Amino acid sequence: MSQRIKDFILDILFPAFCLGCGLEGTYLCDDCKAILEISEHQYCLCEKSALRIPLSEKKGKCQRCQNKKLSGIFFALSYKEKHLTRKLIHFFKYGPYYLKDLAKSLSLLIIDHISLLGKNQKALFENSILIPVPMEKKKLKKRGYNQSKELAKELAKKIEVPLVLNNLIKIKITLSQMELPEKKRKENLKDAFSCQNPEQIKNKKIFLIDDVYTTGSTMEECSKILRHAGAKEVWGIVVARD
Repeated sequence: MSQRIKDFILDILFPAFCLGCGLEGTYLCDDCKAILEISEHQYCLCEKSALRIPLSEKKGKCQRCQNKKLSGIFFALSYKEKHLTRKLIHFFKYGPYYLKDLAKSLSLLIIDHISLLGKNQKALFENSILIPVPMEKKKLKKRGYNQSKELAKELAKKIEVPLVLNNLIKIKITLSQMELPEKKRKENLKDAFSCQNPEQIKNKKIFLIDDVYTTGSTMEECSKILRHAGAKEVWGIVVARD
């Protein structure tokens, strides 16, 4: 059975309803989208108190973050700000299989954020590729899909940037980051990822795609692997930041 037929059957059995107001036809209607405060600014990677990055600044992090491998982060929403934001992310991460289609609505929020920044989209994504944060095989089998991959697929179509899959992979079973204190998260992810084809990313600007940025441990570890493999820059793109 083709994926198109599977998706058609899912649409019949499980029609979409807005997670904000219950309106049928979409997981995020225009009215509920309008109440979400999409960020008009870019902020540095500081874990405790993110500093706003001026539009004229090419770098995406402040002086105290210069030793980080991740070049900067783009995020559309504040995870703590709205109940609806938390609900969208929760259902995208942990909901039933058919809710992977939330990627379509969430990717549009990211596009709006980049547009509000006033950046030249063509220049921003020049010589770049998208790579989703990978998920370990056991977890992927249990969940049914990698939400980061679904989000990356939608973004790749909308901004017309190549999507690279199965290059950055997760090779180590780790504990859930959400269950660990901040100090344990880096240790948990040490040596958890691997780049399979360095030539594919050499001298490229990489945009790592994930759903939420919390302490940044996952993206920092992925960035370290990609930079070591030859990536020129590694930036993060997420729906929301904690």
